[in-house]
Amino acid sequence: MSPERPSVRSVQVDDIEQVAEIYAHYVRSTVATFDEVPPTVEVWRRRVDDLGTAGLPFLVADADGAIAGYAYASAYRPKPAYRHTVEDSIYLSPTWTGKGIGRLLLAALLARCAEAGARQVVAVVADSGDPASVALHRAFGFEEAGRLKAVGYKHDRWIDTLLLQRDLNDPAAGHERAG
Repeated sequence: MSPERPSVRSVQVDDIEQVAEIYAHYVRSTVATFDEVPPTVEVWRRRVDDLGTAGLPFLVADADGAIAGYAYASAYRPKPAYRHTVEDSIYLSPTWTGKGIGRLLLAALLARCAEAGARQVVAVVADSGDPASVALHRAFGFEEAGRLKAVGYKHDRWIDTLLLQRDLNDPAAGHERAG
C-alpha cells in the first residue's frame, strides 16, 4: 500500500529504471516531450551523473520504493552567460497524476535550484491542450515569457511551446499560490 503522500528525495541509482519507464510513457503516448524515442536507462544514468556533477537537483517522489514522479533542473542553454538560469522538467507516473505530486516536486525543486545558485527557472511547456503543467507552474509564480508557434511536430500535428519563467529572487513569487 502506498503512503498518502510520497516523500521527496534526491534520485538514486536504483530509481533510474523507473524514471526511464515514466518518461517512456510520455514519449510514446503524448506530446508533453518532443522526444520520439525513449532514452535508454544508460542515457538516464549519464543525465543523473551530469546533473550531479553540475550541482543541479534531480528529485523523485518516493512512494514506498515506487517512483510516483520526478523533477530535475538542467542548464537552460550551454553558453556561460546563462549559467544562473535553469530549465525545469517534471514528469509523473500516470497512476499518480492529479494527487498533488507535481506541487510537491516543484516546491522542492525550486528550493533546491535556489540553493544551487540559480536565479531564473524556465519551463518549456508543450501546448498540448492539457492545462495541468501551465497551471502548476503558474501556481508557483511562473509567468508567461513567450510562445514559440508550431516548433514541434509529433503524432501527426504541429505543437507550440509556451515559455514560462520564474525569478527565484522575487519574494512575491516565493510561495505557491492558491488555485
